[in-house]
Amino acid sequence: MGTITKKISLVFLGIFVLSIMSNASAQRLNKLIEMFENDEPAFGVLSFDYSLENARSLATSGLDFVFVDMEHAPFDVEKLRQFLLGMTNKREILEKGNLQPNVIPLVRVPAAGGAEELIAQAKQVLDVGVFGIFFPAIHTREQAELAVRATRYPQYNGTPDYEPVGLRGRNPSNAVWYWGVSDYHAKADVWPLDPQGELLSMMFIESAEGVENIEEIISVPGLGAIFIGPSDLSTSMGYTSPAAPAVEEAIQTVLRACLDNDVPCAITTGAGSVQDRIEQGFRFVTVGADGGLNAGASNALRLGREAAGRP
Repeated sequence: MGTITKKISLVFLGIFVLSIMSNASAQRLNKLIEMFENDEPAFGVLSFDYSLENARSLATSGLDFVFVDMEHAPFDVEKLRQFLLGMTNKREILEKGNLQPNVIPLVRVPAAGGAEELIAQAKQVLDVGVFGIFFPAIHTREQAELAVRATRYPQYNGTPDYEPVGLRGRNPSNAVWYWGVSDYHAKADVWPLDPQGELLSMMFIESAEGVENIEEIISVPGLGAIFIGPSDLSTSMGYTSPAAPAVEEAIQTVLRACLDNDVPCAITTGAGSVQDRIEQGFRFVTVGADGGLNAGASNALRLGREAAGRP
């Protein structure tokens, strides 16, 4: 009887594993892309604390993404590796039956514009396993093209989306492990240029020059989203506060370009602004920073979901 029980248990275990593998192949890994495709607004936080403890808190926060800022916090790839380990929620994988994280980790790299440094930093955070990169201070189309190329592998001959030519070096052993897939090279391409791609190459618009060139920037193949940085934008324009009417006009200029071109647009928000920003058409927003989901971020998340019609 013991032998029969063991065999039955092994059969059910095999069925469960096959079920997860089947769901994993059908389920998109990058939840944020899935939400973009379904026109669902997404909510996240900006994190300067990428400790193991904060990772565990964020992994069960009810947010959709976490934006790890390595521009204004130390560029520590080993610490980022530990952070991603902390966000690996085994119980969630078991309950969902697929490999899509409920909270998607994204990173802002510190390099702005410089080719060699930007390519190296993008390669390192991608090889750890993040699902997208925010590139700061994108002012021109040429800078946006370089950012997209830094996110991509060189494509195989004959592929229809061969260009823009990728610059990423190939050694993704940690990313393969973190994503839990065997076909990482196929999945690790930029969306929406590759409709099946699971990576986002996203540009920060935070200068008057970036606003002026938004139509050219937004047309770069492989660009996945735009994030407006109100504080740096206001400083670039010579104002002490993002609340200045001219700054808001610039924000709306970028948003209109995104809406006209069906490019997801993001901005920082709080409880007093999140509803307005969602109603204006922003597709994803940050509702707070660090410390997991504190009271202020929780309130902004609730208000944002109410505005978006999400539970």
